[in-house]
Amino acid sequence: MWILYALLSAVFAALTSILAKIGIEGISSNLATAIRTIVVLVMAWGIVFMTGTWHEISNINQKSWVFLTFSGLATGFSWLFYYKALQIGEAAKVVPIDKFSVVITMVLAFVILKEAMTAKTIIGGIFITIGTFVMIL
Repeated sequence: MWILYALLSAVFAALTSILAKIGIEGISSNLATAIRTIVVLVMAWGIVFMTGTWHEISNINQKSWVFLTFSGLATGFSWLFYYKALQIGEAAKVVPIDKFSVVITMVLAFVILKEAMTAKTIIGGIFITIGTFVMIL
């Protein structure tokens, strides 16, 4: 089931890039990011209330609050930089660089999360890196 969710994530991420590139024409990338953030905020809280999971807030421990807060800050910076890059660059070049986050995530997962580093993940990371450079050059 996780593969289906991952594929849907990829499809919606692709739509995000194309729709954003069209939508930011003639406006500040920061304003565009703020508008997008409001939409995501309303949608996310709507799902929380529709699924009834809002009552779980009191069960969140301090460690989770800290790391979710930092994750939110990282997301905010990512979106701000992404929209600025998308506004002034070509989507076909900005998106592959943005998706290079896959390789960065793999390295951080090995170092910070102590996830297994296999030949398959290393080779895949190398191919993604090569593909990124091929697409942007």
